[in-house]
Amino acid sequence: MLREINFDGIIGPSHNYAGLSLGNLASASHAGQVSHPRAAALQGLAKMRHNLALGLPQGFVLPLPRPNPVFLAAIGADGTEDGRLRAAAWSASSMWTANAATVSPAPDTADGRCHLTPANLVTMPHRAQEWPDTVKQLRLAFADQRHFAVHDAVPPCFGDEGAANHMRMAENHAGRGIEIFVYGTSGGAFPARQHPQASRAVARLHGLDPARTLFIEQSPEAIAAGAFHNDVVAVANERVLFVHEQAFAEPKTAHAAIRAALPSAQIVEVPASAVSLDDAIRSYLFNAQLVTLPAGGMALVIPTEAWDHRRVRRWLEEMLGRNGPIRRVLPVDVRQSMANGGGPACLRLRVVADPATIDPRFLLDEAKADRIEAAVAAHWPETILPQDIGEPVLAERIIAARLALLAALDLMELA
Repeated sequence: MLREINFDGIIGPSHNYAGLSLGNLASASHAGQVSHPRAAALQGLAKMRHNLALGLPQGFVLPLPRPNPVFLAAIGADGTEDGRLRAAAWSASSMWTANAATVSPAPDTADGRCHLTPANLVTMPHRAQEWPDTVKQLRLAFADQRHFAVHDAVPPCFGDEGAANHMRMAENHAGRGIEIFVYGTSGGAFPARQHPQASRAVARLHGLDPARTLFIEQSPEAIAAGAFHNDVVAVANERVLFVHEQAFAEPKTAHAAIRAALPSAQIVEVPASAVSLDDAIRSYLFNAQLVTLPAGGMALVIPTEAWDHRRVRRWLEEMLGRNGPIRRVLPVDVRQSMANGGGPACLRLRVVADPATIDPRFLLDEAKADRIEAAVAAHWPETILPQDIGEPVLAERIIAARLALLAALDLMELA
């Protein structure tokens, strides 16, 4: 039975605020502050438990090896390298699994398998190093080649940021859907991270029907305002698209194309007059999980920052009063991730598949959640100061913490 499973990234023990992501305003504004890796990981786990309690299937992805020895060797690190390169090797940014890959479920693909292509993330050095370890993990979790095809990343000359710039809409998760790739061409002072040719390459690799595949340009205005990924201004679930008025370069054309491809589509557009781009980006209203509840109806899982924002909350309350497709709004606390530029949607990769075809070690239940929590509480550093990055003693502790988690989850193949 096909179901949507959200695979959340476990926030790694090297979580720090180095401000490495140009165009990510939250990351830049918190650069140099003291981070709290243990609290961050526990907040992320609490979000997973929250969704599990709603009756939603939940998976997880493990932190990648940090400090990354492959990256450090490749740059000839000897202690004299630029501090930002050293910080890149320590980055815990793989926790944002919305950037891990693009996923096309079996009903959409030519060969009837679920296809996954890891993102090359070439725009930023701290992220460009992730994909070889990501693909290793994906090929372990989705090893059954009767049901899954896991590709290598597309060539690095075309920047690909994964599911953060990809949406899928369908009558229901198990039905045949339309896939929407959102690319950028200009972002003013900030880079447009998703190249249109990367999106088209992924669509071809996944064997998608061209008649059910849309390529939509992200608004340059949104990128310039700090919407470095489409998931900062739009999120889709089944027949519903929840989107800011200024998300797309040509919104009327984009909405018409979506309705033509999926006539039952419901577009919930938030007007800029009610919630400005600045409001949306600062609150991460759209960097939310829009989920279908087992009892029916949809819920929007938002960061507490969105619920605490006066104008955003007013609009959400008005939306709920209209009795539209989104029936519940559920705030969650992911403040440590938010401070580094990632909300609830950044932390998860959506995969529509039969849970029985996935390596069960990557599927969360309360017993595994307890084991993860115990490993984090025992081994994750409580704080990391900016001047700690590069310290050998802390590096050893971070390496040991990750190995303790792998051992607790019987996943030492990833050591």
